[in-house]
Amino acid sequence: MPAFSLDPAQTAWCAELRTLAAERLSPLAEKGEPGRVNRPLVAELGQLGLLRRLFSAGAVDLCLMRETLAYACTEAETALALQGLGAHPVHAHGTPAQRERWLPRVAEGSAVAAFALSEPGAGSDAAALELRAERDTSRPGGPGETPAASVASVASVAAEPDGPARWRLTGEKCWISNAPEADFYTVFARTTPDAGARGVTAFLVPADRPGLTGAGLEMLSPHPIGTLDFDAVPVTADDVLGEPDRGFRVAMGTLNLFRPSVGAFAVGMAQAAVDATLAHTARRDAFGSKLKDLQTVAHQVAEMALRTEAARLMVYAAATAYDVGAPDVPKRAAMAKLLATETAQYVVDKAVQLHGARALRRGHLLEHLYREVRAPRVYEGASEVQRGIIAKELYTNMEAGQ
Repeated sequence: MPAFSLDPAQTAWCAELRTLAAERLSPLAEKGEPGRVNRPLVAELGQLGLLRRLFSAGAVDLCLMRETLAYACTEAETALALQGLGAHPVHAHGTPAQRERWLPRVAEGSAVAAFALSEPGAGSDAAALELRAERDTSRPGGPGETPAASVASVASVAAEPDGPARWRLTGEKCWISNAPEADFYTVFARTTPDAGARGVTAFLVPADRPGLTGAGLEMLSPHPIGTLDFDAVPVTADDVLGEPDRGFRVAMGTLNLFRPSVGAFAVGMAQAAVDATLAHTARRDAFGSKLKDLQTVAHQVAEMALRTEAARLMVYAAATAYDVGAPDVPKRAAMAKLLATETAQYVVDKAVQLHGARALRRGHLLEHLYREVRAPRVYEGASEVQRGIIAKELYTNMEAGQ
């Protein structure tokens, strides 16, 4: 894989985006309510053309956006990423009707998307999900209607979709970003029992479907995250993304694209912590000199910068591999996410230590980053899962003689 470096146009665009994030996105982020979707912020991302860019960007461009926004405004970065994660399956696998209905609204920032994969008992082991999609060929109010549907209101029944094949979704999703406030969800449900990853189907489920409810969760990071409850929620063949029983491919294809960009998010936070530490240690007096003149401090800062740059290079190597269609994308994506998120945790923690108590004060940049940096080591596949993917790919390649 060739070495990665930014060309002048990319460098200039990142500088412009960083300025826009500071001037137009950060003020909106500050007005947002923790744990709730910040719709004015999402709308501004659309106004700036960043959400539309999600659907034309390659993995490298996506990483550039996420790293740059993470440096200047983590809330804007997360809002952008969640729109991309929830809408990418529609962009990549949706029917013309699905794409026409939802993608323009996502691009302009008027519709909020969500990616609903995790469940209370199926987080890291996504193939073990239990949300059931049960065949239902009956008409509303006719023979064979499920008990849950039989008590639906007239308005709810009228809102049910019509289509050549019908299912009802029953079960629960948990740890879903943008839930329960999203306008539509990419939902992964089991259509064939006891079939592991082979029996999962992806559905596009509008939020107003009868039987779909949810609740928010209070988390360490102030992002909108919640649960979804499916009580015989009706879906049809017109709601399927891709092919029935092939939804796991939809999920993994989306994650292979977004995992390196999670690493880019982490790199952006790490770089912000490095720069804050450089400024602090250069001006802070301690023991008769500046902090930067103490060898133990200087060496820690050097280590922080070294690890951040190493993570950055791996992230963009993985993104480049994705863009050129390299065969080892799953391994590279896992390596990039693992190294970058673990590195960001290390760098932010060191930055807090070198800043002292001031970094723990509510509202300080590092206090904010300290809360933000923990979650990426868990979501979209925990660090332990990434190690498992890497090992599996290594042994598979060895057995294939590659």
